[in-house]
Amino acid sequence: MADKKSYPLRISAPVLDAMRRWSDDELRSLNAQIEYVLRDALRKSGRLNASAKSDDDPKEEETDET
Repeated sequence: MADKKSYPLRISAPVLDAMRRWSDDELRSLNAQIEYVLRDALRKSGRLNASAKSDDDPKEEETDET
């Protein structure tokens, strides 16, 4: 498993509520959903290696669009 680091995040209430609803729909924790969305955006922009997948979210394999 990759090394995890804590980072305080300030986020607007409407964005947090939307992320919480999305995470519920995807059956992920809010934290896992935020990390998934960030990782996906980084991968699509070419800033993260496509093979850098999270070991702790098996659902990511199913939802990854390549």
